[in-house]
Amino acid sequence: MTGMDIGQLKHLVVAPTLEALTLSGTAAINLVTGTALAESNAAYLIQQGGGPALGLWQMEPATHDDCWTNFLRYWPDANYTKAVTAMLGSDIPRVQQLVSNLRYACAMARLRYFRAPDPLPAPQDPLALSRYHKAWYNTALGAADATVNAALFARAIAA
Repeated sequence: MTGMDIGQLKHLVVAPTLEALTLSGTAAINLVTGTALAESNAAYLIQQGGGPALGLWQMEPATHDDCWTNFLRYWPDANYTKAVTAMLGSDIPRVQQLVSNLRYACAMARLRYFRAPDPLPAPQDPLALSRYHKAWYNTALGAADATVNAALFARAIAA
């Protein structure tokens, strides 16, 4: 086996993190778990090839900072803002916690999706989840292939 056990990631990190954010549900859990697989094979903490992306969910620092600057700071009393703030450690900068703090990195990935204008896809449809990832997380210019990555989202569903 390479990478993290996907069932453990899904049930011990993703599900409780999204519950703490009050942004849970089967579709969200499968989407965020599948995203870790699609972005890093749930194995890499820094981007292979020297890119800027960090953590299992391979969020770029600019995307992370945008979540705080253009979203979280405007909703300080929201449950998700309070929850993500509570997940932070105090000893290293927030962006660096994408590497070392699984709950925080997971929460930031979910918040990235929460800002998307489209509703979450069906929770048991790996191709729809993969297309959603491509559209709202990886972007049109990103390297992800929704058709190829559908198998990774199927693994997330099955975990």
